[in-house]
Amino acid sequence: MEILKCKRIDLYLKFDQPLKSNEVDLYREWIARRGKFEPLQYIIGKVEFFGVMFKVTPDVLIPRPETEILVETVIDNHKASGNISVLDIGTGSGCIAVAVVKNIENCVMLGLDISEKALAVARENSENNGTADKVKWVHGDIGSVTFDERFDIVISNPPYVGAEEFATLQKEIIGYEPAAAVTDNNDGLEYYSMISKRLKELVKPGGKIYLEVGHGQVEKVSRILQQNGISEIKTVKDLQNIERVITGVFK
Repeated sequence: MEILKCKRIDLYLKFDQPLKSNEVDLYREWIARRGKFEPLQYIIGKVEFFGVMFKVTPDVLIPRPETEILVETVIDNHKASGNISVLDIGTGSGCIAVAVVKNIENCVMLGLDISEKALAVARENSENNGTADKVKWVHGDIGSVTFDERFDIVISNPPYVGAEEFATLQKEIIGYEPAAAVTDNNDGLEYYSMISKRLKELVKPGGKIYLEVGHGQVEKVSRILQQNGISEIKTVKDLQNIERVITGVFK
């Protein structure tokens, strides 16, 4: 579909259409790359997320359907809100930031990432999707970066895969996706602790926190949040009935 710039139905309706030599060559090249476990999204250079098309490169994590649960939860809870400011920690491709501001009218966003290359991709995605006037991008580490303001909402899909689990993941992830966006090289909880300890500097009183969590992490992450002044903790399950998103209020 991508090589021929056609829809799926066209593959069936035009099944006997001869291919040009350059189309055959490109198809063979892509098949060879996929045979080496390179993710399809990197091969074609894009992926759809929450109804929006995003550019992806090996500098950014490939957006997952599970993360759409995080975005949907934020939108459902705040689409009727007045003016709100949001901080997206570890923004990567910018998929969360762009999807949220496209669906919440009175929302401004700041996307933070430690990777300048990832921010370049995020900035391009924002421009391509008409949100450049609503999103600012900041290069920095959440452990040390400072801001002149506090936010109404903090969102993050942090690296939550532990070191032991990371070694068991499929070849597409280990061999191609940026490891720093997948694992904390520890127990998978390091960034939840880091973010939680900074919340008093990041979130306005009464502000909300939204985090994606890994399978089986909810109890431990809830405990970390409670220890750092977060109350009214709730969880949202994904389509596989796994608790995937945790939310709370900073008092």
